[in-house]
Amino acid sequence: MNYVVATFYKFVALPDCAQKQAELLEQSQYWSVRGTVLLATEGINGTIAGRPEAIEQVLTDLHSDRRFADLTVKTSTAADWPFRELKIKIKPEIVTFGQPDISPSDQVGTYVAPQDWNELIQDPEVTVVDTRNTYEVAIGTFQGAQNPQTDSFRDFPDYVHGHLDPQTHRKVAMFCTGGIRCEKATAYLLQQGFEAVYHLQGGILKYLEDVPTEDSLWQGECFVFDDRVALRSGLELGSHHLCSNCGYPIAHDATVCPDCHAPQSTHCAQ
Repeated sequence: MNYVVATFYKFVALPDCAQKQAELLEQSQYWSVRGTVLLATEGINGTIAGRPEAIEQVLTDLHSDRRFADLTVKTSTAADWPFRELKIKIKPEIVTFGQPDISPSDQVGTYVAPQDWNELIQDPEVTVVDTRNTYEVAIGTFQGAQNPQTDSFRDFPDYVHGHLDPQTHRKVAMFCTGGIRCEKATAYLLQQGFEAVYHLQGGILKYLEDVPTEDSLWQGECFVFDDRVALRSGLELGSHHLCSNCGYPIAHDATVCPDCHAPQSTHCAQ
């Protein structure tokens, strides 16, 4: 039987995140769920995996908290455990951006459904920006998207100041893996004076799930932060593995890691 992988996040005031950590840990351990959940006073961000009935129970418990009653969950499947352990951590931010005055709870860009994304990013007046890091962009992105060449999401504000101007780039559309980074990225652009800011609702994963391959403007595969490494259209397992030397995502037929240049043996491919 396949394992269910559930991904979710929500920006919401969570002053009792230590208590929520204890509750989630107890529930997840009881149901033998694995994965990573980050909690902060600004909200929750997690990806967990387990048997279908286990994931259902943990999510039911989460939804019973009125603050998470409308929590949106994206699910996919994995033939094997995509995580090796369970981690439920308290962090300063649920996605590290380093801009404490940015609050997606106050303002964010305009959400664009996957079905409407193609039309938006083909508009010549729209600047399309991939908010992910270099190693993620390297294995897949949307046609025509700018690569900010960042090693960390903390670097994104520097990219904005060096490459985007609210007077020149009047329409900006951004995307990321599941949508959470774009919450802060769009909030930041709005704070900087950009007026028309859009982001892909549900992120790349929702686009790959909803948009047929023949209509897709996605090129390559989408890096994911678990042992599956990458997914393709329809959320099917991709063809990348991680370099055993540096952890960089590599195509299954690569003989040398493009990052650290370590030789790769075919037995490493998944």
